[in-house]
Amino acid sequence: MASLLTNAAAMTALQTLSNTSKSLDTTQNRISTGMRISTASDGAAYWSIATTMRSDNKSLSAVQDSLGLAAATVDVQYTALTSTVDQLTEIGKLLVSAKEPGVDLGKIQKEIKTRLDQIQSVASSSVFNSENWLAADPAAGTQKQLVASFSRVGSAITIETVNYDIAGSLLYDTAAAGATGIMDKASIVGLTTAGASSDNSIAKIDISALTAATEADRQGDLTKLITAVNTQLNGLTDAASNLGALKTRLDTQKDFVKALTDAIDRGVGQLVDADMNAESTRLQALQTQQQLGIQALSIANSNSQNILSLFRG
Repeated sequence: MASLLTNAAAMTALQTLSNTSKSLDTTQNRISTGMRISTASDGAAYWSIATTMRSDNKSLSAVQDSLGLAAATVDVQYTALTSTVDQLTEIGKLLVSAKEPGVDLGKIQKEIKTRLDQIQSVASSSVFNSENWLAADPAAGTQKQLVASFSRVGSAITIETVNYDIAGSLLYDTAAAGATGIMDKASIVGLTTAGASSDNSIAKIDISALTAATEADRQGDLTKLITAVNTQLNGLTDAASNLGALKTRLDTQKDFVKALTDAIDRGVGQLVDADMNAESTRLQALQTQQQLGIQALSIANSNSQNILSLFRG
């Protein structure tokens, strides 16, 4: 039925054109943003998952920064401790050479004092981010917690840490009394000659005081000094090994966190990223449909004009 009041063909063409225009807007938005789901209205479930995972990834990025900071701190302490092992080894060699009859103990003591001062300087300067694990006050706490990872299961968030006790690598105790460091604690037992170590610590070794001792006392005290140095050297070697293992663990964890953030990025992309090949093809099809829709609407609107021909003489 031809009607002047109701143009069914035009209404159908208009509805089709409107739907095509909406689909075209959606496709153009995906192409411009590169995302299939950019807002909650595009897909609430996937948008919620993607938003949460992006938030977790930012937290993992902060963890990665923390791991870098921790690794740098450990690296400084490890480097200093390795240098200290070398210096203490040389001190042990000098003490052994001092057992030779007729040697100048004063000259050997000067070299020992130089190396002791070097160890003190290394320990004092081993600071990174205001952290010094070689010269510190144990009363302030010896347990160090280094952030290692972040995870979320449901609504429960877990921050994992790597713990390290600096008591095992402490060279100097900066507290006023009760020294417990490897270098400054009373570790030399049974000295005969007063002054060979003023507080029975390696840090205060002074073999020049042995010049007035008898040969037997001199040899006995040197043996006790060598024993104490070797004992503390073993402890120092263990501390360096522990720091080296911690350094390796932090480096490995840092690499894992980086790989994990990349995996999460890929996972989020699978949920919300647009397939640009498919979208470009769809864009071409919708543009063609839009042009055809405009043409169809134009034809439908012209049908009313054809009715006039029926009334012409």
